[in-house]
Amino acid sequence: MRSLMGHEVQKVEDRTVGIVGSGPAGLAAAHDLLLLGFGVTIYETHPVLGGMLAVGIPEYRLPRDLIAAEVETIVEMGAKAVTSCRIGEDISLQELSSRHDAVIIAVGMQRSRGLPIEGGDAEGVIGGVDLLRDVSLGHPVKLGPRVVVIGGGNVAYDVGRTALRQTSADAARTALRDSGVSTVHLCSLETLEEMPADDIEIREGDEEGIIRRNALAPENILVNERGKVTGVEFKSVRRVYDEDGRFSPVFDDDVRETIECDTVLVAIGQSPDLGFLDGHDDVKRSDRGLIVCDPETGETKAPDVFVAGDLAYGPKLLIHAVASGKKVARAVYERLTGRRIEHDSTELHLSLPFYGREKDFEARGRIPVPTTTPDERFRSRAMQVETGYGEAEAHLEAGRCLDCGVNTIFDGEKCILCGGCVDVCPELCLRIVSVDRISGEDRLGEVIEGLSAGERTEDCSAILKDENICIRCALCAERCPTGAITMERVHFEERPTCRRD
Repeated sequence: MRSLMGHEVQKVEDRTVGIVGSGPAGLAAAHDLLLLGFGVTIYETHPVLGGMLAVGIPEYRLPRDLIAAEVETIVEMGAKAVTSCRIGEDISLQELSSRHDAVIIAVGMQRSRGLPIEGGDAEGVIGGVDLLRDVSLGHPVKLGPRVVVIGGGNVAYDVGRTALRQTSADAARTALRDSGVSTVHLCSLETLEEMPADDIEIREGDEEGIIRRNALAPENILVNERGKVTGVEFKSVRRVYDEDGRFSPVFDDDVRETIECDTVLVAIGQSPDLGFLDGHDDVKRSDRGLIVCDPETGETKAPDVFVAGDLAYGPKLLIHAVASGKKVARAVYERLTGRRIEHDSTELHLSLPFYGREKDFEARGRIPVPTTTPDERFRSRAMQVETGYGEAEAHLEAGRCLDCGVNTIFDGEKCILCGGCVDVCPELCLRIVSVDRISGEDRLGEVIEGLSAGERTEDCSAILKDENICIRCALCAERCPTGAITMERVHFEERPTCRRD
C-alpha cells in the first residue's frame, strides 16, 4: 500500500492479535489486521463464526451461505478460528493477553434484558435473543401453543416471526398447528405510529399472522401452582413520550387486560455478558454496562486491550460495527508500531457535457421488493421472504437514483442573470434575489464586501439554490444561454499513508 506522498504503510511482522467475538466488528478488524501483516486468531463462543449475523438474524432474512462466504474469505486470508470457546471459562482474558500482542473485545450484546416485574423469571419466560440463537444453532426449542412477545422493535418481530415458523418443519403447516405455536401476540408500549420497528417488519408480521397489540405495558406475569406461565397482565399506556420527545411513559392503572399464554418471549433490549472481565482490573465497566474506552479508537486503560462494536458505544447498526472494527485495527497498528495510518485525499470535478436523464425519472414510484407469499414462507424455516428484483426491475429502480455525486456548477463570470434556469427548474430550487436580502456565514459577508466599488448591494443580485430538493435533471444547464451552468461529477479518492509521531 502506497500513498500519494509515497510513504508506505509498512506491514508488521511477528505480531499477533486475539479477537474475542466474530460478529461484524470482529470480522472487520480481522480483515484489516490481516492486510497489515498481523497474525489473527478469532475466539468465538458459538460453534460457528459470524456472531449475531449467524445466530441473531433469522435465516429467512439472511441466508447462511452469504455469511459463510464472508467468513471463508477472512479465513482464507490467514485468520485462525477457535470456536466453542468461552472466555473466562475455557481461557481467561489474562491468558489471551499473554498469548497475543493485543486483544480486541468484540462480543456485542449477546444477552436479552429481563423483565423487572413479578413472574419475570418464571418457567416459560424466554429471552428473545436466546430463542433466535437456539433456532439458528439447531437446538431444541420448546414453545407453547400461545405465545406473547414483549417488545415493539425489529428484534421483537424477528422473535415473533421465528416463533410462528417453529410449526413449519415441513410443508404440512396446518397439521402442525395443533401441536405447535398457534397464536403469537406482540405487545408494545408504543402506538402503531410510534413503534420503533420498520414499517416493512410490521406489515410482513401482520401478513404472517402476528397479532399486534399496541399501548400495553406488562404489569406482571401470571403463573400456576407449578410456577409455569399462564398469562400476562397488562395495563393501558396513555403515552410513551413527553412533550419534548423523551421516554416518559404514563399508564392508566384502571384499564387492565390479561392475555393468556404458555410462553413469554422478552425482546425489550440486549446487554453484554462481561463476566470474563472479572480479575482484569485495568478494563473498567461503565454505568451503562459497557467497557470504558475511547469510542473512536477502542483503547482502554489496559495498554494491550481494545474494544470494538456495540461494547464501545452501545447498540447501533451493523455498518457501525464494521466501521468500529476498522478503526480499532488502525489503533492497534499505531499502538504496536508507533506509526499512524492516515489518508491523503484527492477531489476532482469532472465535467459531463452529455449528461442526461431518462424521461420522467423523478416521477417513478418505488417498486416494492418482491416477496414470497405468506403461505410460501411457512414451507420452511429458512424460506427467504424477500426474493429480490429481476433484471428489469433492478434497472427501473436504479434509474430512480438522483445521482447526488453529480451537481450543478455555476460560473459567476459567465452568468448574465437572465433567469432562464429559474424558469425551467421543475422543483423550484433556484431563486434570484438581491444581495441585500442575503445573510449567512462570515465568508458570505466577505464576498459582498468585495463587490466592485460604487456598486450598491441593493443593485446586485445572486442565485440561490436549495440543494435538498434538486433532482439533477440538468434542465438549468440545457437552458443556460452562456454555458455558465455545467453538470459535473465529484470524484473523491482516499489513499492510506503512514506517519510517525
